[in-house]
Amino acid sequence: MLPSSRPFKVIHMKLIGLPGNELPHGLEVGELKTADGLTIRYARSNGPPGQRGTVCIFPGRADFIERYFETINDLTARRYAVAILDWRGQGGSQRLLRNPLRGHISSFRFYDRDFNAFMTEIVLPDCPPPYHALAHSTGGQILLRSLHKHTWFDKVVISSPFVGLAKRLLPAPMIRTAAVLATLCGLGWIFVPGQSRRPLRVADFPGNPLTSDISRFSRDARTLETAPQLGVGGPTMGWLNAAINSIDSLSRLSKAEKLRTPVLFVTAGADTVVSTSAAFTLAECVPGIAVVKIENARHELLNERDQFREQFWAAFDSFVDQQQAPPEQQQALRIKAV
Repeated sequence: MLPSSRPFKVIHMKLIGLPGNELPHGLEVGELKTADGLTIRYARSNGPPGQRGTVCIFPGRADFIERYFETINDLTARRYAVAILDWRGQGGSQRLLRNPLRGHISSFRFYDRDFNAFMTEIVLPDCPPPYHALAHSTGGQILLRSLHKHTWFDKVVISSPFVGLAKRLLPAPMIRTAAVLATLCGLGWIFVPGQSRRPLRVADFPGNPLTSDISRFSRDARTLETAPQLGVGGPTMGWLNAAINSIDSLSRLSKAEKLRTPVLFVTAGADTVVSTSAAFTLAECVPGIAVVKIENARHELLNERDQFREQFWAAFDSFVDQQQAPPEQQQALRIKAV
């Protein structure tokens, strides 16, 4: 018998702060409903006095809001308000399978629903403009799917964008075929072979592909020890199939004369999770996308060592601080979008 695909109740709504990863000042948690009735956890802060607008954070696969406390503090120090969500099926948002550790989705169109609900119900009505987006990996792919439809953001920065599969032992066509066949045979719920069936632990640090910073890796592992409900294991074959289909759909971006929202890809030179070369290829094909590489850094640039994070923030500041649209135009766009 196949496991139920009926959505299950919300796992964990409160935010978990620990010594060394304290709850950012003014960050408040809430929940929202998507168009298909799922409950999504989000958090937002109003920012400091004299704030410069709002940065919306779109996390990667298997992330949870608590992993971004340090990043939220970095943005607050830059005088930004912040809004962030947990995608469906991970973190404190509603899970999709009976086993909550399976990182599953049947189509990235469902992530689009999370994105739209977050923007129209939380960000546009309640967060100060202008709006910028900071996305990571899978969150970047979800964000890119929306850029031909909406002009909500003044600038978009994506770390380690997931726009192509990293090189594996098997050729990409074989991976694609396996994902399609598993899904067609009703096995989309099984874990991708070779992927972990549990969330990360401190003992997983040696040789991990995410970060070379043991303190930040351990910080996140300790959070999962305290609140295991936030954790997710590896992706399912259904998730992999959906991700490949979504990557294919990004080809429509290359048909646009130029993206109406400027985008910066910040790639990791030692990334083995996603394809850095695919990010450069997409940037060459799509006017409006710039790309830089941080040599020797691993996949999670915002959780990397200080020397790599400093390079990321230098790129972010330089890109975002370029001339913006007048505040009156941003406000008009906001009212129109609502």
